[in-house]
Amino acid sequence: MNRALPVVRLRVPTDEDAIAWHRVFDDPEVMEFHGGRSAELSVYEELTARQRRHDAELGFCLWTMVGEQGEVIGFTGAQPWPREWGPTGEIEIGWRLGREFWGRGYATVAARMTLERLRAAGVPSVVAMVRPGNERSIAVTKRLGMELAQTFPHPWLPEDALCFRLDLQDGYSK
Repeated sequence: MNRALPVVRLRVPTDEDAIAWHRVFDDPEVMEFHGGRSAELSVYEELTARQRRHDAELGFCLWTMVGEQGEVIGFTGAQPWPREWGPTGEIEIGWRLGREFWGRGYATVAARMTLERLRAAGVPSVVAMVRPGNERSIAVTKRLGMELAQTFPHPWLPEDALCFRLDLQDGYSK
């Protein structure tokens, strides 16, 4: 079955997007692999501010995903891996969608747009860090042509984090 891919637009996050992200991600299912509970608004205010800095300094960031009706549906993009464990020094691609937008292809379409922007910015490769059991994100990595490259012991969970990798200099994602 072939279905039409959704239309999505990416923009640098605004101050107002912190409120939208907080609202869209205020769902235990959305946050299952991101701490299990909703984050405070201040977390998203800091995150959107950091992404604006990344865009200004690096030419890429975690962009706000905007749907066909102009609604904020989540984010996708890339940023330097922000932790002291894992793939330090690497550029991580990531995505998070509001629950009502799952299963429609938004994450894959937006992540492919991100890969094109990263190639244009001269980024040689990306990683995606995914928790075991997050089958939706693992499926997106596979649709992008990423392969499991290694695992990292998670510093505070009893599991290894999965690190998928894609070389952006060797052609295009599938």
